Amino acid sequence: MPHHPYKALYIHVPFCVKRCGYCDFATRAIDRDDPRIDAYVEQLVADVRRYSKQGELVDIESVYIGGGTPSHIGLSRLSSLLYALSVSMDLTREGLEFTMEANPESLNDRMVHDIWALGVNRLSLGVQSFDDGVLAILGRAHDAQRARDAVREAQDRFENVSIDLMCGIPGQTLESLEASVREAVQLGVKHVSMYPLTIEPHTAFDKAVLRGEMPEPDDDVEAEHMEAAERILNDAGFKRYEVASYALPGFESKHNTSYWTGVPYIGIGESATTMTQNDERRMRVTNNQVVDDLDRRQMEAEDLMLGMRMARGISDDRLARACDFIPEAAATMQSLAEDGYVEHINAAWRPTTQGWLCGNDLYSRLLDLAP
Repeated sequence: MPHHPYKALYIHVPFCVKRCGYCDFATRAIDRDDPRIDAYVEQLVADVRRYSKQGELVDIESVYIGGGTPSHIGLSRLSSLLYALSVSMDLTREGLEFTMEANPESLNDRMVHDIWALGVNRLSLGVQSFDDGVLAILGRAHDAQRARDAVREAQDRFENVSIDLMCGIPGQTLESLEASVREAVQLGVKHVSMYPLTIEPHTAFDKAVLRGEMPEPDDDVEAEHMEAAERILNDAGFKRYEVASYALPGFESKHNTSYWTGVPYIGIGESATTMTQNDERRMRVTNNQVVDDLDRRQMEAEDLMLGMRMARGISDDRLARACDFIPEAAATMQSLAEDGYVEHINAAWRPTTQGWLCGNDLYSRLLDLAP
């Protein structure tokens, strides 16, 4: 059976100027002049052209270049990659979203102008905080003023500018978090991703916690920070559309949304994942290794779980279709509602604030419908 067309394309650039203490992504610190970056970009270009020749890029609706720090590799290499994309697919198609990640320390005016001219129409900046003390705790390579300047530089060409912020960081006060969120609003960004700090195994932060040099993040503090951020952003007209993301109307990320709505996607680059599916099977492949191989019942359970990452939740019709394969899904949803994790509003089952905060429990109970 042929697979459904791919709708999203992710390109991974794993290089950074330095590796942050909390990071467990497939990244590594490397000098910008290292020839290994040239070889890596050449392989990305070759892979883009291969997928194009196979006709797999025709239906792409969102492109995302992430990392790592794509801006770290410099404008010349970025231009080569962006040019390859421009001749391999239609970057001008109406509604196509093309995001590139950048960090403040490696963004400049010329890069902003040139990547915009080459088709990027959305810029996502890794700010994390506008507090120098918090940035020092995180080990970021930029300071608060550089972050402010980078946002303004981006806005010289890009209407659609997103920033990442972090909360629940040991040493970060509620006042500091609120000030950073307010500054994002005042700077005029259109999208904010808000991530609680998670201590991942084998990271520098994990080792610091084990040595007693850093306290574990406090769940109650994280909840307080997330609720404060939501209040400030809601008051400014932002709506939470996904578990970690807020946007002004019309600026929700298509690419973010694709991951939570069962859209097939291509991943190019080191540790990038490709998801292929048809009506009966869903498969994810990373580094040529199958990491997921789901049958139809498992696909339905996963789609229910992913739907609960979105504020719009799962419609009654969608739940009914899932019940064709998992009859007990309706009872599980009702049980989640009784526990305060979801609510039934306007013919849809939607996550509550308690559901967002206790996401691991909510998601696991849905996945457990089809282990």
